[in-house]
Amino acid sequence: MDVTNIAELSGNLAVIGYGLAAVGPGIGVGLVVSKTIESIARQPELAAKLQVTMWLGIAFTEALALIGLATPFIFG
Repeated sequence: MDVTNIAELSGNLAVIGYGLAAVGPGIGVGLVVSKTIESIARQPELAAKLQVTMWLGIAFTEALALIGLATPFIFG
């Protein structure tokens, strides 16, 4: 293998790695939103507090996706 093929291979692996790293936060955000909707349906009077907590949960979960995006640049 020459140098260009190794660079292409490592680039392709980084794309696959980020794709896999995005699956977890995607599932996490789906669970956070679904449980918030379920909670609001059970107790509508707490909707405002639950939405604030939902947005915090989404932000922390999406931070994992950003870490997955930054990892190849840090270790590459």
